[in-house]
Amino acid sequence: MSVGDPSAYLEALRDIARRAADAILEVYAQDFDVVCKADDSPVTAADLAAQRVIAEGLAALTPDVPVISEEAAAASWAERRTWRRHWLVDPLDGTREFVKRNGEFTVNIALIEHHRAVAGVVLAPVSGDTYYAAQGAGAWRQASAGDTPVRIRSRPVADTLGIIGSHSNPGAITRTLLERLGPHERVPLGSSLKFCVIARGDADLYLRLGATSEWDTAAAQCVLEEAGGAVLDLAGRPFRYNTRDSLINPEFIACGDTTVDWAARLIDPDRRA
Repeated sequence: MSVGDPSAYLEALRDIARRAADAILEVYAQDFDVVCKADDSPVTAADLAAQRVIAEGLAALTPDVPVISEEAAAASWAERRTWRRHWLVDPLDGTREFVKRNGEFTVNIALIEHHRAVAGVVLAPVSGDTYYAAQGAGAWRQASAGDTPVRIRSRPVADTLGIIGSHSNPGAITRTLLERLGPHERVPLGSSLKFCVIARGDADLYLRLGATSEWDTAAAQCVLEEAGGAVLDLAGRPFRYNTRDSLINPEFIACGDTTVDWAARLIDPDRRA
């Protein structure tokens, strides 16, 4: 099956993401249990409810396109390595933020073609804030339901850098690397909203040292790239998906201004290897 123009799927993807968000909010409004998976990451009924909505929606939209999702068993590498396109999904990105009830969690849906994220939707259920993009069609934000979507662009690097990070305190290595950048303001934020804040021009950089999975970054990478930014590994190479057995990402830099050699500014040569 040929998926065709990825932008043709954005309206349907936004609808699927909204329905998943509704399922999440039903759980969010109640008391809920938290279960730890084998990797010690949390999962709730909201994750599973959103997974069902998205799986059903994508199966109806593109029945012949496989899906990789955080909340479903992944196909083997022997099977995945033959794929030319697939959906990459995190039904509830930021489960820890969901458990804290701070609103900083998202629904992430991305289309991957030839190892690149070519369409993506990131939706924050509590606020309704939605970001979406497709290759060649730009990046867009709908701040809340009913608002007119506006095109977004990342900004040229600011004199005082806006650095996005998680709510946990950065480790010693991260602090050391960020100090190399000079004056900066660090803003904590949950989930893939970090990428979206850079994409809309309200921050400059997100440095991630430590494990993430492919479904954590793909949708937001598409948004950031179409807004003019990039997601790079520590050697400065753009992220690609489904290129090996593991679905764990390398460490990365998400940036808004691609004219800056961020890897050279941040990373010493030994770490870039």
